[in-house]
Amino acid sequence: MSGPILEVRNLHVEFDTYDGVAEVINGVDFTLDRGETAALVGETGCGKSVTVKAIMGLLPSARIPEGEIIYKGENVLELSDSQRHARRGKEMSMIMQDPMTSLNPVLTVGEQMIDVLKWQGKPRLSVTEWLRDKVGSGSSSDGEYRDRAIRMLGNVEISAPERVFNSYPVELSGGMRQRVLIAIALLSEPDLLIADEPGTALDVTTEAKVLDLLDELVEERDTSVLYITHDLGIAREVSDFINVMYAGEIVEQAPTTELFSSPQHPYTRGLLDSIPMLSTDIGTGIEGHLPDYTDPPTGCRFASRCPHAEPECTEVFPHLRETRSGHAVGCHLFDGPAAYSRDQATTSTSIDIGAPPWESRSDEAAPSDTVVNRGSEQ
Repeated sequence: MSGPILEVRNLHVEFDTYDGVAEVINGVDFTLDRGETAALVGETGCGKSVTVKAIMGLLPSARIPEGEIIYKGENVLELSDSQRHARRGKEMSMIMQDPMTSLNPVLTVGEQMIDVLKWQGKPRLSVTEWLRDKVGSGSSSDGEYRDRAIRMLGNVEISAPERVFNSYPVELSGGMRQRVLIAIALLSEPDLLIADEPGTALDVTTEAKVLDLLDELVEERDTSVLYITHDLGIAREVSDFINVMYAGEIVEQAPTTELFSSPQHPYTRGLLDSIPMLSTDIGTGIEGHLPDYTDPPTGCRFASRCPHAEPECTEVFPHLRETRSGHAVGCHLFDGPAAYSRDQATTSTSIDIGAPPWESRSDEAAPSDTVVNRGSEQ
């Protein structure tokens, strides 16, 4: 690794709704190093997909009132739409969440792959220009594009790549479609790959194969990968570093091994306790629900669900604090310097609600002891 390829700094994302302004992303910070695989985890609705779509520039109806998205040292939020489009096509790729709906049903797999190779990173075409290209005689490079596409289908272990190349999405299984999406995302050999719930709608066996395959492919190309998932078992297996997200905020950041051996935020511990176990029970779960984004709490957004919260937690925002090198947590149960320089003054006025009660329970098993392999979590 040689420094960050992506830095998200104090990112805020808002949407206008009938009920008012929804403050969905509230000051998110994280870094992805070159060649690193990191995960962004959290329950459904916590803002994971909104965060990565903001990075990719795929939120035309959203506002970003504050923050920076630094890609290769350049703030992409300051670029024009055409400049972002060029980077998105050539250097940044994304595997969409649902393999059943992410492919165009009226075009064959091959047509879609050739379109990616032909037009990626180039100015957007009008429908008329695209149709003119379709009905034309075709360029001399189309044969080369076809060969590249078929080779990539073979690289993702599709046994009959030529048949799949000529197939429509409806003719393929969910696992095949997911492999096609991976092939399309890797066609341009991107420097940054975002995988948004790549195992969605797949059975356990297929999901395991797809994730193992993706891991092998990105390792060969030294691609930086950001996984989006609600499954901590998957995050543990595929990532070097984990960012835990709750209600549009990063509440804990740590190397994967350390996060599982020493989880600090009550929300992280609750997620680990929720994992079903073959040897014990189906998991305890976390009571309550996500806050209303149009009227979010002033202080800690997790306070209403936290078993350790005090009244002050609802009033004072818990900025991320470094509790040890590389490990940061946003909770008033912990002391430490601000993880980000802009928060130093605010963090110094933190409240005292006591120490984490579980740290004094020497006989309590660490949540990481209860995490099983991906296939056993279903």
